[in-house]
Amino acid sequence: MKLKTVALVGKPNVGKSTLFNKLAHAKISIIEDTPGVTRDRIYAEVNYLDYKFNLIDTGGIDLSEGQFNDLIEVQVNIAIDEADVIVFLVDSKESITANDKYLANMLHKSNKRVIVAFNKIDNKESLIHKFDYYELGFEEYIEISAEHNVGIIELLDLIVKDFPKYLKQEDDKRIKFSLIGRPNVGKSSLVNAILGSDKLIVSDVAGTTRDAVDTVFKYNDKEYVVIDTAGIRKRGKIYENIEKYSLLRSLKAMDRSDVCLLLIDYQDGIKEYDKHIVGMSLEKGKALVIIVNKYDENNEEKKKEFIKLIRAEFQFLTYVPIVFVSALYKKRIHLIMPEILKVYENANRKVQTSVLNEIIEEAYNLNIPPSYKGKRLKIYYVVEEDIMPPKFVFYVNNKNLVHFSYYRYLENKLRENIELTGTPIILKFKNRSEK
Repeated sequence: MKLKTVALVGKPNVGKSTLFNKLAHAKISIIEDTPGVTRDRIYAEVNYLDYKFNLIDTGGIDLSEGQFNDLIEVQVNIAIDEADVIVFLVDSKESITANDKYLANMLHKSNKRVIVAFNKIDNKESLIHKFDYYELGFEEYIEISAEHNVGIIELLDLIVKDFPKYLKQEDDKRIKFSLIGRPNVGKSSLVNAILGSDKLIVSDVAGTTRDAVDTVFKYNDKEYVVIDTAGIRKRGKIYENIEKYSLLRSLKAMDRSDVCLLLIDYQDGIKEYDKHIVGMSLEKGKALVIIVNKYDENNEEKKKEFIKLIRAEFQFLTYVPIVFVSALYKKRIHLIMPEILKVYENANRKVQTSVLNEIIEEAYNLNIPPSYKGKRLKIYYVVEEDIMPPKFVFYVNNKNLVHFSYYRYLENKLRENIELTGTPIILKFKNRSEK
């Protein structure tokens, strides 16, 4: 299901970043034990009770010499376009400024639902200008202190009051995959190349102005859905080149995808942005294929060097397959769909409990974990609890004895013995008494 989006807006220094981090921490990451996933982000996926939504931040609004900063205005417009609910953060210790009025006017024109949050409510003096803000004409107001965790639950209740409860499973059984990556890496061209190679497009389903375009096509007589994040052209080039907007679109596309294709520009190399995208994919537990686009050569040595670079930059993605293509010249496009099908199958792989325990017992005996303060980790048995991604639960004597290096060792042993190419896996450790 498509997730609702909540945007935080406000002038500088009203506490947006603090509130963003507070709300983001309400989420329970799908892959709780994955290391190396950056937390320094301008988006988050928030889980709260039976609800899930996307949260985005915007730059602080500041009028300077009567001219509204162009970049900030674009960011706020993005938030307004994308959001189902907007949290307008203000500081009631301060009187209303031109910045507040300017933003309030923009929000009224948007016809979006707006919650005005009075932040930094620490004492009676904090509310000295509270009633001045009622003249802005909004209907919903709430008092919070992001720093001191006051009113956060009430704010979350207010945000989700009209949201549908999150349903993990969808009725549509067709495999869906999306192309994610930096602007101008060739996502749109690659979609066209994939579709052009099959010549059997069933339909183009346009979503709202805030959605990507889903194209249903046939491959080997089965229907698939490609989610084209490059399909949005509402705001033109200026939106296309803003990282915040592109990240959010990738995040939304991932929500509805079974498999993600990370596009990397061979000519431009690997950028920090690519790592942000990978972090998103890991947290969502999505099966992944890395596509290196704009590779127009047939030089095996150069290909090997680039693979080595990818493995070095994405050290926790050694299990992800890499395909080199040229969307422009339609080279090696036929290699993509088989990889999608393979990683999808692996993400849904169910392993017999007996087989699973044989693998882990052998791994344990080959490398018995060291003792710590006279105690040694014991693994009683393992079960597979879930799929997409596969989740393996280890029942042990003391989960606190699981060292990071031993976690990696067990994961590697599972991958050596089970076909799990392209899918992240989760290893969860529980004390046997937690059953």
